[in-house]
This record gives sequence, structure tokens and C-alpha cells, in this order.
Amino acid sequence: MTINQNPLKMKLKAPQYPIMKKQEKISSRCTMKCNSGTGPLWRSRLQKKRDEAVCRDKITGNEAESCPQQFKKLLLFSGNDYLGLSSHPTIGKAAAKAALELGMGPRGSALICGYTNYHRLLESCLADLKMKEDCLLCPTGFAANMALMVALGNIGALLTAGRTPLEEERIAIFSDSLNHASIIDGIRLAERQKSVELFIYRHCDMSHLNALLLNCKTKRKVVVTDGLFSMDGDFAPMIELVKLRRKHQFLLVIDDAHGTFVCGKNGGGVAEEFNCEGDVDICIGTLSKAAGCHGGFIACSKRWKKLIQSRGRSFIFSTAMPVPIAAAAHAAVIVAKKETWRRREIWKRVQDFHALTGIPITSPIISLIVGTAVIVAKKETWRRREIWKRVQDFHALTGIPITSPIISLIVGSEEKALQSSRQLLNMPIILEQAFVEIWFPCNCNQTPNSASQLMQLITGE
Repeated sequence: MTINQNPLKMKLKAPQYPIMKKQEKISSRCTMKCNSGTGPLWRSRLQKKRDEAVCRDKITGNEAESCPQQFKKLLLFSGNDYLGLSSHPTIGKAAAKAALELGMGPRGSALICGYTNYHRLLESCLADLKMKEDCLLCPTGFAANMALMVALGNIGALLTAGRTPLEEERIAIFSDSLNHASIIDGIRLAERQKSVELFIYRHCDMSHLNALLLNCKTKRKVVVTDGLFSMDGDFAPMIELVKLRRKHQFLLVIDDAHGTFVCGKNGGGVAEEFNCEGDVDICIGTLSKAAGCHGGFIACSKRWKKLIQSRGRSFIFSTAMPVPIAAAAHAAVIVAKKETWRRREIWKRVQDFHALTGIPITSPIISLIVGTAVIVAKKETWRRREIWKRVQDFHALTGIPITSPIISLIVGSEEKALQSSRQLLNMPIILEQAFVEIWFPCNCNQTPNSASQLMQLITGE
């Protein structure tokens, strides 16, 4: 095995992988056997020998008696294996070959001893796929987003030589309200460095984003969004984002976890689908979904890669992906680019689902809302207007400065407490839609004259 200390001097030669034709395709449907007693059964199958453990498909009589529960076959619809590559024979063989030759590889972080020719080959083909200068592998897609956000938070500190950055020296990050948890957590960590200012814009609302950008005094701006949102299944408005990028000159970051290998002619993702690869500065992706493997990556320029390598803590302090996984992922990238029928097939299923159900879906991610509460809340906008009108009315009647339907009453003295109680007792809260009146639990004709009476009024004791 070759540990690549200087990737610039290494000659890369990608292996050739056999490609499956459509008629040879295997089913992407997964069948699972579930049993509550599989833990003891699995342990009972392990041999006592140190060198080798054998797992058998058949269950003996004694094992069946110890685990009397019946197995159930389940169809799996909730996985992210969009193209069925996790069971592709070529990918499995690539992983097996690497494992037999090299084991699980040098176990260490990429900056110490975990980076090999296999990792460099994978980075090169991912950079080509995303039309970027270079690429950085990360243990997971979550770690990739965390590393990038933390690296962004370090920029302000680096530019100000350790002192607390001024407001105009900070990095302004504009994040979609429905971005992935890894982006949110990464920004939270970046904020702790006190060099990042966060702005959250309404989901896919470009007017709101434009207004926030216009009012932001910070020169360095970053807009980060999911390319294909993992819960709602809708796409980010890429064309509008590109127009705003050219207008405001911000850094555009796309998390393309669910679009990579699924969207675009070559599987390049959402940016390729909307023909704007050159306008996306940094693209985060994962190898655990359509690639059918494991790991994450950041496709970017060489300068950004160096910054993340030196400042992205989730990359620096994590063990690099095992060599067999890197070999399998490299094979998956080659197969996904060449077997284009897989992408056509998944989008045909999207069209078929829409034709059969009438549900307006735009991607393989189908968001089914169970119940009517969310639907009613979205359609009956007058309800939101009404609650904010009540907030204004409450402020006008009481003089209490409130900014939301949540009212915090802080009573600092007996006189203020008595004054507030008299106002509230003379002003019942009425929920007109529910026809309910809420009063204090006592004789409302009596006004408390002391702190003890006020406490009895509130607690009923």
C-alpha cells in the first residue's frame, strides 16, 4: 500500500470497472429480516477462534429453540439508495478487492497516515464531477458541513489577528430556514468564535434574502442552502440565487447531498441540472446516499481546500474513511456516470408516482403530510394576521411592550403587581374561534388589596 505524502507528485491511474446494461440490472428493492432476538443469535454464530468467524444462513434446531420469534420480511421505502448502487456487483467487488489486499487501511486521520492513493483517486473524480478545481474527503456529509462552517468562522479571527472582529469585519452567513441540521450545528459552532453574524431567510424566499443582503453592512457574505431539501423534496431556486450572487457578490455554498448522482445528465447534481456549476463556489456532498457507500466531500478550489484542511476540526480530528470504502466509492462514481439509465429510471418513477396519485412531486423525495392541521395553517393565513393583531391590541390596552404572542410579565414590586392584576381582571382573554373565556380562578368581582391576596388569586391557595 502506498501512503501518499505528496499528492502532487503521484500519477493517478483509475481502474476500469464493468458497466451493467439496463436489462442486466438488479432490483433496488431491499428485503430485510427483522427479529428482536437477532443480537443473541448473531453472537451465538461467532466462533471462538480469533482469526476467523463464520456466519451461517441456516438456523439450526437449537438456535431456533433459543430464538422462537418469527422473522418478518419488510419492504424498505425509507432508504437513500436512489440508484440501487449499494448492491451493485462492481462496487462490491471493488471494496472486496481492496479489503483483501490492504485490509481496512491505515487507521488514522487524513493529515497523519489515513490518506492513500485510493482517497486521492476518489477526490479527483469527485472534483471532475462537480466541475471544481479540487475536493476534500470527509468521514461523513455531516462532518463536511461542520468543517466548512467552522472554517468560515475562523476567517474573521485570522484577518483580525486575534482581536474581536468589528461588525463590518465579520462573516455574514445567510442560511435557509429549512437547511440540514449539519449546517445549523456548524453555524452554531462558528458563531462561538464571535466572528460570524447569522441571518436566516424564509424557506426559498428570494425576496426576503435580497432584503437581508441589502441591509447587511458586512462586506464578506456567504449564502448556504440545500440544493434538494431532504424533508420537503423541493429544489432551491438556483436561477434566482445565481442572479442574487452576481448582484451582491456573495460566496454561494450548496449542500447537494440528495442531488449528487440523481440530478443532471452526468449526475453532477442540482447545479448541473440548472446549468450553473460555475456560479456555485463550494459544493458539499455525501457518498452515503445515491452512491450507495459512505463518507462526505467538499468540492471547492485549492485555496479553500487548504483552509478547511487547517481549520475544519471535524476533518482534522476524525479518522479517514477505510480504504475499501474509498475504493467502493470511486467505483460508484464511475458506474453512476456511465450507467445513465439509472437516473432516467428514478425520474420515470417520479412521473409514474405523480400520474398514479396526483400528488405534485418534483423529486424522488416525497413529503406526505398526515392530518389537516399543517394544511389548514398554510392556507388560512388570516389566522396568523389575527394573532398578531391581538398582540398589537394587548400592547395598546396595557402599555406592556411585547413583540410576540408569548407575553412575559415581570412584576418588580407589590404596587406594580396590584396594578397589573387590576388591569388583567378587567380584561378577559377571549378565544373567539373556540368560544372560550379564560378568567383568573377566583371571584372576579374582588380586586386584591395586598400581595398575599394576589398570591391567593393566582395560585388558588
